[in-house]
Amino acid sequence: MKPPVFEYMAPRTVEETVRVLGAAETAGGAVPLAGGQSLMPLLNRRRVRPSLLVDLNRVADLDTLIVGERTVRIGALTRLRTLEAHGPLRTALPVLHDTVRLVAHPQVRSRATLGGSLCHADPAAELPTLALALGARLRLASAGGARTETADEFFAAGGTSRLPGELLTEVEFPVPEGFRFHFEEIPRHAHGGFPLVGVCVGVRRDAAGTVTHARIAAAGAADHPLRLTEAERALTGRQLGAPDGVARDVLDAATAQASPPSDLHGSGAFRTALLRTALRRAVTTLNGQETA
Repeated sequence: MKPPVFEYMAPRTVEETVRVLGAAETAGGAVPLAGGQSLMPLLNRRRVRPSLLVDLNRVADLDTLIVGERTVRIGALTRLRTLEAHGPLRTALPVLHDTVRLVAHPQVRSRATLGGSLCHADPAAELPTLALALGARLRLASAGGARTETADEFFAAGGTSRLPGELLTEVEFPVPEGFRFHFEEIPRHAHGGFPLVGVCVGVRRDAAGTVTHARIAAAGAADHPLRLTEAERALTGRQLGAPDGVARDVLDAATAQASPPSDLHGSGAFRTALLRTALRRAVTTLNGQETA
């Protein structure tokens, strides 16, 4: 199929972009174009019919990458390939580097952007799940000003909290002191395939190896990227190296909070079983890592 008819603009600044987006909302709607890996198929299938396509690729200062001591700030237009190849980022947040490498294939990562993935908010995608687990903060700009939301606030059921006319400009990831994270996914076929489920688990342990804090998020476990707060509470206060790997009540807490959909790739019950497997694998991997 061919995309519907739309107007095209390629602004050069954030100020011009939000002005264009805000004006277009009153005239039938606009969509921003970043990498286009998700948007172009939707346009070609006519599942999205904007009056205006706003190309972000010439906007200055949307592809910054600043690695600080306590935070990592990444512009929304930063390509995944840039994140994958950035040495200081790999040192500061190894889980971000490792998770990016799970996304599709090198050809896709060379065009896909961090902001595009987060705003598309596919419930089975890796990067929204990672943002939840890490406690990312997302900065949004509009003609009326700027605001910041946590990943928990941003990812609402069935979409995001991004308002009409708003532009995601930057994502700030904290570098959690003493935490170890691991992202485990089960793809449909092989590496690079879209995941059936995925889990990002982070733990901080004391000198005795007891979990003092936990952060867990899941992909493919609901109609939106899902933070597994009940599983976090169940895992806190435990030793990771239990005889059965992960205590049953931690797995039960995760699956009780999840409500994975059924589709041609698998039933909800099948995905629930896979979620338990992915969570068990992630915790087992973390138990093999050296504590901070």
